[in-house]
This record gives sequence, structure tokens and C-alpha cells, in this order.
Amino acid sequence: MPRIGRWVIALPMALLAIATIYPVLFTANVAFKSRREYVLDRFAVAESFGWDNFATAWTRSGLDRYFVNSLLVTAASVLLLILIGSMAGFAFSHLSFRGSRLLFAGCLGALLVPFQVIMVPFFRVLVDTGLLDTYPGLVLAYVSQFLPFTIFLMTSYYAGIPRDIVEAARIDGNSPFGVYRRIMLPLGRPALVSVAILNALYCWNDVLVALLVMQSSEHRTLMVGITALRGQYSSDIPTFAAGVLIAAVPLLLVYLVFQRQITEGVTAGSTKG
Repeated sequence: MPRIGRWVIALPMALLAIATIYPVLFTANVAFKSRREYVLDRFAVAESFGWDNFATAWTRSGLDRYFVNSLLVTAASVLLLILIGSMAGFAFSHLSFRGSRLLFAGCLGALLVPFQVIMVPFFRVLVDTGLLDTYPGLVLAYVSQFLPFTIFLMTSYYAGIPRDIVEAARIDGNSPFGVYRRIMLPLGRPALVSVAILNALYCWNDVLVALLVMQSSEHRTLMVGITALRGQYSSDIPTFAAGVLIAAVPLLLVYLVFQRQITEGVTAGSTKG
């Protein structure tokens, strides 16, 4: 490729990278400032890198409790999504039963329905079943929202596994559940890891569903707690910035450690099947 052609591609990419990284660096710089430093010059580099703002955001604002709430709800939701999604993906890709195509088409159709459309009737169901403001209610909300995507991705991945392997396992005396447990689960491990990471990111970052379901302050998730910080510390922006960084650190670690699996998960549905 000619040198000028490389610059045409590299320059917009560099600007895009700067536009993405700058808000993170600005927030980190503000989080280490005192309130006086921020008022005098919000764009200057922090004079001292103290951790007082982080301690204030973590203890006085209840972020420690919100962090545990998010961890419990995200872990339970991801486990259920993986279990149900992998079983459904195996059934749709390798088992023949009446109505399978119609059911799979229904799952694909559910991908096109935004949560805002079903938000009111979903809220009424939670109220009628007594699941409003409970951990099972929020887990059920996440599973119902992200299950169509999980089923679609796992079905696409399992469709790439030769049917001869499944038929050979059935001839050896395995039941459909035995084939799922002994063959499909080990072979589908890369897709399971990818979909688990993606669903964990969705659940962790969610604000709308958590705000709708968890209405008491002690049941807030971390992201809802961060949005509440904006009103609680409207005159103390450094503490608010410290809270935002606390919420972002787990996600940054997940991206850094599992970036290859995340990329594979995003492209799995378009390359398999």
C-alpha cells in the first residue's frame, strides 16, 4: 500500500483512538484532584495523586454494597444464560423436533424487540408476581432480555460442528443430554466463554433495567449507584469522577484479559453455520 494511502487510514484511526481515550484520562485526572484544584483549573494536571476521593466514593456513598449487588446479579444471570442458551443452541442445531424452526424464528424475532417496548407490561408482571425489587426479579429480567442473543450465537456455533460426531455419540449409547454434556459442552467452550463475557458486560453496564426493577436504595446495582452519585455530589465532581473510575476498573480488566475472546464472540454469529 502506498505511504499516502496508509496515512489516509491511520489518521482517522488515530483521531478516533484519541477521542476514545481522552475522556478516560480526563476522568482519571479529575478523580485525583481536590475540589479546590478542580475549581481553579479543571484541565490542569493534578498536583498530588491522593486516594481520598476514592475512599469517600467507596465508603460514604455505599458503592461497596452496590458492587456486591452487581456481582451477585451478574454472576447468577450469566450462569443461567449459559446453561439455557447452550441447551437451546444444541437442540436447534442438532436435534429434530416439531416446531423447532418456528421456535428459532421466534428467538430471532425477539432480538428485534427493544426492551422499551415491553417495559410497561414487564413491570406489571413483576408487580403481580411479587418479584419487584428482588434479586430474582432482576436476574429474570436480564435472562429474558439477553437469552435470544445467547441462543442465536450458540446455535450458530454448534451448527458448525459436524453431525457425524453427534450421530457417533448416539450410536455409542448416549442420550441427547449425554451428547450435550460429554460432546457439545467441551466443544462449545470457546463460544461459551465469549458469550459469558459479553453477557457479563451487558449486565454489569445496564442502568435502565436495574433502575426499573430495583427501586430501593439498598438493592441498587453499581451503575445505578454511580448515576445517583451525580446528584449526591453535584458540587464535588472529583468524588463523582472517582466513583465512575471505580465502576469502570472491572470492565477495563475484563477487556484487557479477554479481548481476544470478546472479538471472537462478536464475530462468532457471522462466521459459523
